[in-house]
Amino acid sequence: MTARERELDELDRDLGRDADRDDADAPATGELDLADRYALRRVVGFSTELEDVTEVEYRRLRLERVVLVGVWTTGTVADAENSLQELKQLAETAGSVVLEGLIQRRQRPDPATYIGSGKAEELRDVVAATGADTVICDGELTPGQLRRLEEIVKVKVIDRTALILDIFAQHAKSREGKAQVELAQLEYLLPRLRGWGGNLSRQVGGRAAGGVGIGGRGPGETKLELDRRRIRERMAKLRREIASMSTTRETKRARRQRREVPAVAIAGYTNAGKSSLLNRLTGAGVLVEDALFATLDPTVRRARTPDGRLFTLADTVGFVRHLPHQLVEAFRSTLEEVSDADLILHVVDGSHPDPESQIKAVREVLAELNATHIPEIVVINKADVADPDTITRLTRREKHSVVVSARTGQGIDELLAAIERDLPRMDHEVRVLVPYRRGDLVARAHEEGEILAEEHTADGTLLHARVPAALAAELRRCAVPEKVGAGAERPA
Repeated sequence: MTARERELDELDRDLGRDADRDDADAPATGELDLADRYALRRVVGFSTELEDVTEVEYRRLRLERVVLVGVWTTGTVADAENSLQELKQLAETAGSVVLEGLIQRRQRPDPATYIGSGKAEELRDVVAATGADTVICDGELTPGQLRRLEEIVKVKVIDRTALILDIFAQHAKSREGKAQVELAQLEYLLPRLRGWGGNLSRQVGGRAAGGVGIGGRGPGETKLELDRRRIRERMAKLRREIASMSTTRETKRARRQRREVPAVAIAGYTNAGKSSLLNRLTGAGVLVEDALFATLDPTVRRARTPDGRLFTLADTVGFVRHLPHQLVEAFRSTLEEVSDADLILHVVDGSHPDPESQIKAVREVLAELNATHIPEIVVINKADVADPDTITRLTRREKHSVVVSARTGQGIDELLAAIERDLPRMDHEVRVLVPYRRGDLVARAHEEGEILAEEHTADGTLLHARVPAALAAELRRCAVPEKVGAGAERPA
């Protein structure tokens, strides 16, 4: 064996010993990197100990624990309890757990704390005993009442208006709806902005303005004024956006008015069954949910009366007692579907314990929209679960009413017949012989007008109908002149 061969043999033996040592200790370098890449290592102390798996859901959706408080100024105790019961439904819709409901009898709300200083301290004890983190007042609080009551009860305090605005913010889906809700929230927030008290210097004068004197004057609460200016700028921008977004709806509405298609608007209290009624009449497939303000965006669908007349049916946002005026102003472009309608279907929840108050609240909003002159049909819904005595009382009170059940279909035929009677009639009656080459005009007469008689002859379609003015002019223009003696009209 040569020297070179001996060196190579020693090198092979050394490499073999190293390989045996590496195999005994760990895998090859490439395999180790791959194993590290796919390994899941548990780091001690990073796990959250849960006693029950349901705590995961609780952590994901932490519901606020609230106490409701209302001031009973007028009416009976039943009226006050119904109002607080509605506030409970609003709070639960917003995502909270109601722990307690309190009512205080007063001639008027206390200007400082809404319920009085003594009752506010009692409310603080109730909040501490129940472990609540929010107090909701059944009324609109002034900025001073809100701040003073929070100082006493030591938890967050909101009023009915803020609660409704929060529900609208949760349910707004379209771009226009979100912009309208944001505008209403900013209008509510603007007078309720708070400064930082003594933490920011205030603009003061000499001794007559507080005795601070030279060296004590500061720049004032500039941060608060800056926030107010930004809010006003944002509100102006939102108004411009809403005006531009409403152009599409106005164009569609103008097209329907130009074609003289009658418009019917569904209005009523929230959760009265308006969307269910729209689905029953048109098959629109609108979201139906047993919740307050489930739908905010208007939906317009086509429908026909039993005699075949076309009309549009528009579902609108629901109303509620003391509907915040900020919402009425922000949703005015949406609520124009009601003020521009030819007929209003006023839907009432017949199963509600106090439907008369709902009717009154809806008509107050209609008056604010200048829609009281529009013909109205009171639709008493949920007849399948309503108390018969309540239905009898409502039908006796509202002479022009129809009892229906949108869920079962009860009374829908009677409602359609009432709509047919109350819709405005076409005032242009024509008797024309339309040539077969203008079948499009006959189709339009079926779609836009009311067909009184139709006969197919050798020369064309003999049509007797009530139609819009523009269509009547076109029909007369293309009528066959030779058939004047047969009852058709000579073209103008």
